[in-house]
Amino acid sequence: MHRRDVLALSSASLVGCVGRESDVTTDETGELTAGAEPTTDGEANRTLATDGGTDTPGDGSLTLSSSAFEDGETLPARFTCEGKGVSPPLSIAGVPDGTESLALVVDDPDAPGSDPFVHWLLWNLAPETATVPEDVPDKTTVLDGARQGTNGGGNVGYFPACPPKGHGTHTYRFTLYAVDQMLDVKAAAERSQLQRALDESNLAQARITATFERPE
Repeated sequence: MHRRDVLALSSASLVGCVGRESDVTTDETGELTAGAEPTTDGEANRTLATDGGTDTPGDGSLTLSSSAFEDGETLPARFTCEGKGVSPPLSIAGVPDGTESLALVVDDPDAPGSDPFVHWLLWNLAPETATVPEDVPDKTTVLDGARQGTNGGGNVGYFPACPPKGHGTHTYRFTLYAVDQMLDVKAAAERSQLQRALDESNLAQARITATFERPE
């Protein structure tokens, strides 16, 4: 199968979400582990910025949407650990003049811990990209040359929404960036490396959110 079975959560305090077996690593004691992520802005409607970066407002033309869910609505199960765990389809419009590439960051600011849990890093999409298809493969290079980074589970590609059971509703932020250059960030990079490059080259941004909860 392209998507592997979901591991049961045994240490929810260590990571905000759990997903496919390949996305979660364990130490010698069997505890779940995940790499630390850089600090980001906790407000869902602001530009994410790290390492001294500043919030950069978009020009109002760039838009991001999904045929699978409306902005602010519940994320369908097939994009979570309760379903197939595939990445959702996305639509892009209103790319501003001067854009040389597009980038996407998906995170969960409601995850346990001080930093949002990173679900997806995708950059160097062609500026004429109108759609990101459902179920993007877990490979470092996809979609005619775009690159994917390392998610909070320690693997490349999309990490499905999977908050700890009983932890309440989590919000998943899909933030699209219009960038004024192709980013010199190696595939499989972590969020901090990508964000530094985005902070220096961000022309505009757009964001949609979705929510998901796993009752006890």
